[in-house]
Amino acid sequence: MHQRDNTSRREFLRGSIAAAASVGALNPLVRAESAEATNRPAWPVTCRDALLREAGGADIWAIMDAVGVDGAEVLVNPDMTMPNMVAPGKTYSIATPDDIKRLADELADKKRQIGALCLFSRFDDRPEQEVDLTVKTARAAAALGSPVVRIDLVPHKIKDPDEYVKFCIKIGRQIVDATKDLPVRFGVENHGGTTNRPEFLRSVFDGIGSKRFGLTLDAGNFYWFGHPLSKLYDIYAEFAPWTCHVHCKSIRYPEADRQRQREMGWKYAECRCPIYEGDIDYERLARILRKSGYQGDLCIDDESLRKFPEDQRGEILKKDVAFLRRIARIG
Repeated sequence: MHQRDNTSRREFLRGSIAAAASVGALNPLVRAESAEATNRPAWPVTCRDALLREAGGADIWAIMDAVGVDGAEVLVNPDMTMPNMVAPGKTYSIATPDDIKRLADELADKKRQIGALCLFSRFDDRPEQEVDLTVKTARAAAALGSPVVRIDLVPHKIKDPDEYVKFCIKIGRQIVDATKDLPVRFGVENHGGTTNRPEFLRSVFDGIGSKRFGLTLDAGNFYWFGHPLSKLYDIYAEFAPWTCHVHCKSIRYPEADRQRQREMGWKYAECRCPIYEGDIDYERLARILRKSGYQGDLCIDDESLRKFPEDQRGEILKKDVAFLRRIARIG
């Protein structure tokens, strides 16, 4: 019985493939779409450097090789050092032109890229210093061939929401004006209680009025915030034209809770999961991004790694990479 089932299955597959080939041969639209998908440039797949470190090892380049990513999002400290970029006998920084050149040469040698430089910004706490740091980081990003500086808009001192929106618009315009000669964009990550609100992002982006000041779209954070699963794709579509960098993570909520408005962070510690196992439809997101003309990377931000022993994390990252490689050509 088992053998007959296998034979029938093979015959069915052969027939299906032949039928599909016949349709493609007769239909020029199918042939054109197939050719377009084959020739479409895939988005790079990268990973946050902190997560690469969590996968283990004291050599960031070896970890990238082991999990198969094209590069990383790299954290930059206020002193412009890069704490998660580690290699035997080496440290990395973008503090001086020589530091930048050494890193650029090593990236070229290793055939890796920096998808984004990451700043944990505190603009309303120390505006002049943070704007200066952001501009300097953008100049380093341009020299390194990195297209994005990932930033934060998180209120620390300004408590009034309307005042904070006005402050962010002012800061954003300063940054855009100070870097108008650079091919670099600024991606505000949606996380926490402020930037996961579409109305806040809408007000800030419209107020600044430059696509160079846009979004690091964290697909999982909008879900973490409590937005129902079915509403996520409308949010993604609205902000896709502003998106310059994408963080990929996922959550697997009980089925009864996916479509309701949940409180912020509800059961995240237990429900976070690898990207390939979660509720978020990354194929659907990829089609939304492709339609908007997105040209950045897909950066792994899989916070479920912390649920697993260190010796399992590398394999999970490999599976995330394989999953996103397929997603990177969709659309």
